[in-house]
Amino acid sequence: MTTTTLPNSAFAIRTASPASPNWWRPALSLCQRELVRFVRQRTRVIGSLVTPIFFWLFLGLGMAHSFAGKGQTSAGGGFMEYFFAGTILMILLFTAIFSTISIIEDRREGFLQSVLVAPVSRMSVVLGKVLGGTVLAFGQAVLFLLLAPLAGIHLTLPGIAGALAIMLVLGFSLTSLGFCIAWRMSSTQGFHVIMNLFLLPMWMLSGALFPLAGAAPIARLVMRCDPLTYGLAGLRRCLYWNDPAVAAGDLGFSSCLLISIVFAAGLFILASRIASKRVSADLV
Repeated sequence: MTTTTLPNSAFAIRTASPASPNWWRPALSLCQRELVRFVRQRTRVIGSLVTPIFFWLFLGLGMAHSFAGKGQTSAGGGFMEYFFAGTILMILLFTAIFSTISIIEDRREGFLQSVLVAPVSRMSVVLGKVLGGTVLAFGQAVLFLLLAPLAGIHLTLPGIAGALAIMLVLGFSLTSLGFCIAWRMSSTQGFHVIMNLFLLPMWMLSGALFPLAGAAPIARLVMRCDPLTYGLAGLRRCLYWNDPAVAAGDLGFSSCLLISIVFAAGLFILASRIASKRVSADLV
């Protein structure tokens, strides 16, 4: 703990250093608050679980005879099988991003202001919010992963372990991205605009809806620049762990996981820097 004494003041402001146990306690408290808030909102629980399943079923059945592909090749699977990994990424994206809307709500209710004036590190505040969204996104993605046999995907133990690892990293990175966007905003309408203009195309161009190999040259270039492309490619390699006929991209699972970890770490550092700046929210 470090102590700073202000001039003309009889009080000392105590701030927690990152190595202090008090640095983790606020983060875990904020994480628990996000989980409790989610559980108490029954409509949010039902919608977050049922909507992706309907989306996967209806879109998969509608394009069942218009698409042939297993993983990213034409090895015999249908669109429902191909779109399964993309649906997992969609669950991670939507759950992680929308969980950060609570930042805007907390600012309106005054809770965020009370947290920021508390003698805790800004990074612990960011970590608590990001961990809460990560746990929610990861938990829902795991529940959907249990439906893999319905899509004709036979999971293996190494594949399950790899899928869990990369889903956790993707959930953390997407929640950090949502934090970076929501922190500077004061309205949920502006947040939804960013969601539609930036985040949805980011998901679509990750290979969730169509493979990289069959895309136009310009689209292929954009997809290679999309960090989610490598996370989704790594996830597909885990779903078809023992299937050499499935090509999930130019990189192996280790490379895809490493790129995803670097992406997550960079976004978390960016979110911490944004939160440390004392600037007013943009009226978006």
